[in-house]
Amino acid sequence: MSKIDVVRAAMVQAMKEKNKERKDALSMLLSVLKNAEIDKRSPLTEDEENAVVKKEIKQCQETYDSAPADRTDIKEEAALRISVYKEFAPEDMSVEQIKEVIQSVLGELGIEKPTPADKGKIMKVLMPRVKGKADGKAVNQTLAEMSK
Repeated sequence: MSKIDVVRAAMVQAMKEKNKERKDALSMLLSVLKNAEIDKRSPLTEDEENAVVKKEIKQCQETYDSAPADRTDIKEEAALRISVYKEFAPEDMSVEQIKEVIQSVLGELGIEKPTPADKGKIMKVLMPRVKGKADGKAVNQTLAEMSK
């Protein structure tokens, strides 16, 4: 069952419960997923669906962060959307899991003690493996800590 079908089912459930705010948030997510599928001209893979959901969460977070303090309506709407979208987003990798992936990449590249100079070479191999599964900032920070 694709994420589009899951979101559509949740939206129908929200309509039955007369939960307008949740229904509106799900409708927006459904629209974004469908548009991504139309742009690709074929069904989205699970990783692509997850990337779309994470992108929407990131955009809502930016809206929340950039809204003026006196505009509580915008902040509340963004917070609601983030909470609804997170139900459909995959769980991010923990720092320990990220470290395991980094260790396996270091083993493949033959690097025992990573230095800041090796960062580009490591990230080139590392990022495709964690894309959609871990936050890029968290990966970067973890690698930076291991390079010290």
